[in-house]
Amino acid sequence: MGFILDGLDTESYDRTYSDRRLVRRIVGYFRPYTRHMILVAVMLVLNSAAGSGGPILVSSAIDLIGENDSTRFILLLAGGVLLMGAARWGFNYIRQWFSAQVVGNVVLDLRKDVFEATIAHDLSFYDEHPSGKIVSRVTSDTQDFSNVATLVMDLLSQVILVLILAGWLFAIDVRLTLLLLGMTPFAVAIALSFRRIARRVTRRARRVTAKINAQIQESISGIMIAKGFRQERAIYDTFAANNRQGYQINVRRGLTLNTIFPIMGLASGVGVAALAYGAGLATRTGLSRGDWYLYMQAVGFFWWPIMNISSFWSQFQDGLSAAERVFALIDAEPRVIQEGNEPVEELTGRIEFRHLTFAYEGDEIVLPDFTLAIPARQTVALVGHTGAGKSSVARLISRFYEFQDGELLIDGRDIRQLDLQTYRQEIGVVPQEPFLFSGSVAENIRYGQPDAEDGAVCEAAERISEGEWLAALPDGLETDVGERGANLSMGQRQLVALARVLLKDPAIFILDEATASVDPFTEMQIQEGLEAVMSDRTAIVIAHRLSTVKNADRILVMDHGEIIEEGTHEELMAQGGHYAELYNTYFRHQSLEYIETVGAYAAS
Repeated sequence: MGFILDGLDTESYDRTYSDRRLVRRIVGYFRPYTRHMILVAVMLVLNSAAGSGGPILVSSAIDLIGENDSTRFILLLAGGVLLMGAARWGFNYIRQWFSAQVVGNVVLDLRKDVFEATIAHDLSFYDEHPSGKIVSRVTSDTQDFSNVATLVMDLLSQVILVLILAGWLFAIDVRLTLLLLGMTPFAVAIALSFRRIARRVTRRARRVTAKINAQIQESISGIMIAKGFRQERAIYDTFAANNRQGYQINVRRGLTLNTIFPIMGLASGVGVAALAYGAGLATRTGLSRGDWYLYMQAVGFFWWPIMNISSFWSQFQDGLSAAERVFALIDAEPRVIQEGNEPVEELTGRIEFRHLTFAYEGDEIVLPDFTLAIPARQTVALVGHTGAGKSSVARLISRFYEFQDGELLIDGRDIRQLDLQTYRQEIGVVPQEPFLFSGSVAENIRYGQPDAEDGAVCEAAERISEGEWLAALPDGLETDVGERGANLSMGQRQLVALARVLLKDPAIFILDEATASVDPFTEMQIQEGLEAVMSDRTAIVIAHRLSTVKNADRILVMDHGEIIEEGTHEELMAQGGHYAELYNTYFRHQSLEYIETVGAYAAS
C-alpha cells in the first residue's frame, strides 16, 4: 500500500487527539446553543415516542381484532396510525429545523476560529506549509465537521427509540427482552473493532484532498508560466497522478466504512432467527399474537438503532478526522511570540539590533551576531548579493519572523514587549511584488486605513508624482484593479502600494524595490513617489535602483549576514571595495554617464 500513500506526510503542526478529547472540545462548540439543543432533545423524545407508538398500537389492535372487527374500530386504528405518523413527521421537522440552525452556527463559529488562527500565524508558517492545504482545512474540513453534529443528533434519536421500546418490551416479556438486549454487546464489539482503521483511512483521505487542492491552486496561480513553457500536459499529468491517488485512498476508505453494515446485517440476521425461535416458544406459554408481532417488529425497530449506535464510532471517525485537522491548525504553536503587550504610542523610528542571531529554520543561520543602529528618520539602503540577509533585516523589523538570540529595539524598547497590532500600525511595507486585492484603486489605497475619507485617499494618491499617474487609469481612483492587480502594470501597482503607505503614514517605511523593468516615465514617477513616502520617516530600502541608493543617507553593504561596508555612495565608491564591485555589476548601467557613453558609442 506504500505507493498509495506516497506524498501524504503529515504537516509539522499536526497532532493526534484522543476521541474523548475531541468529543469534549466539540461539545464546547455546542454549549452556547444549549436552549436550542434542549428543544431538539424534546423533539427527539416526542419523535421517538410517536415512532414506537405505531407498532405498539398495531400490536394492541391485533389482539383486539377478533373481539371487535367493526368498520369503526378499523377506522379508529387507521386514524391512530395516521396520527402517529403525522405527529412523527411534525416532531421530526421541528427537530431538523433547529438542528440545522445549531449545526450551521457551530460550523460558523469553528470556521471563524480556524480562520482567525490562520491569519494570526507568522510568515514562517506560510513559508513551510502550502496555502492550498491550509485552505482545505479552513473550508472542506470545517464543512465536513458538520457530519459530527448530524451523527450526534441521529445517535440521540436512536438511543431514545431503543430506550422506549426496551421499556415497553420488558413489560410484555422479560426473558425475550433480555434475549434481545443480550445481542447488543456483540454488535457493539463488531462495530468498535472498525474504529482504529476507520480513523486511519479517513485521515489519509483528508490529506490527499488537501494535496489535490494545493496542486490545483498552485497550477492556476502559475498558469501563465506553465503556458509560457508549454507545460500544460505536465500539470495535467501531475493532477491525474494525484487524482488517481485520491481515488485509490477514497475507495479504500469507502470499502472500510461500508463493510461494517454487511457484517452488522449478518449479525442482525442471526439475531432475528434467535428471537423468532424464542418468541415462537413463548407463544406456547401465553405470549399473544399481538405481542409476538411487536417483538418481531422490535427486531427492526430495535436492531437498526443498535446497528447505528454500534457503528457510530466508526462513522464518527470521518467527522473526527476533519475536526482533528481543524483543531491542529488552530492549536499550531506560533513562532513569533510576544512576551509583553505594551501600548505603542507614536514612534520616532529609531531601530537597533544588538548581537542578534536569526535562522529561518534549523541551523542555517542567516544573521549571525548582527549589530546595527539606525537613527530616527534616516534612510538606509541595504545592498548585497542574493542571500546576503537584506530581506531578513526588513522582515525582522516588521516582526514577521522570530529571532533566536540577541535583541531588537524600537525606540529603545524590546520589540517582543510591544503590542504587535498597534506596532504594525507604525510600519509601512511595500514588498518586491506589490499585492493588490480585488476592488478599486481607491479601496486598495484605503486598505491600511479603512476609515479614511475619500479626500484623504485622493490626497495620498496625488502626492505620488503629483497625481500624474492617475491620468493613465481608465476610471481614475475607481479603476478596478482585477485579481491580484492584473488590470494594472507592475509600475502602477507599485504606485498604488506607495500611496497606500503614504495614507497610513507610518513611522518606519520598508521597501523591497521590484526588479521588474518599467519604462523611464514610470521609473521617474516611482522615484518621486519614493521621495514623498520616505520624507521625514525612518526608511529601510532593499535597493535595486541607482537613484534610491545614491539618495540614501547611509548605504549598508551586506554579505552572508554581516555588514562589511557602510557609508554614502561617494564614500563607498572611493574605497573601491565590495560596493564598487556591486555598483559596476548592478547599478552602473542605470547611471546617466553610462547611458551617455553607450549612446555616443552607438552614434559613432
